[in-house]
Amino acid sequence: MLSSLKAFNLLVMFLLELAVYAAVALWGFTASDKWMLKLPLGVGAPATMMVVWAMFGSPRASHAVHGSGRVVLEVLWFGAGAAALAAAGKQGWAATFVVVYVVNAALRLLWKQ
Repeated sequence: MLSSLKAFNLLVMFLLELAVYAAVALWGFTASDKWMLKLPLGVGAPATMMVVWAMFGSPRASHAVHGSGRVVLEVLWFGAGAAALAAAGKQGWAATFVVVYVVNAALRLLWKQ
């Protein structure tokens, strides 16, 4: 049973990572009324986030961070997702996102994931 919960927690972590991309894209496409800004922000912001995660956060990152560096990366990464949701006018989603992330992070710490 515990191993299933641990696997589910890792799935939630992955889904939270993907949700950051969606949140940043949502923010980008709602940040302006002008398509000349919507398109670069809606596509460029998630693309930039993908590069950052690939370089520092993914399991096969070229410059993977560990320890306190990982904590800082995650707080900035998932904080950016929550901030993007809030900036897009989705404060309830942002709050829910933060709660799910905090529970997930606490369980990963407890279970040494």
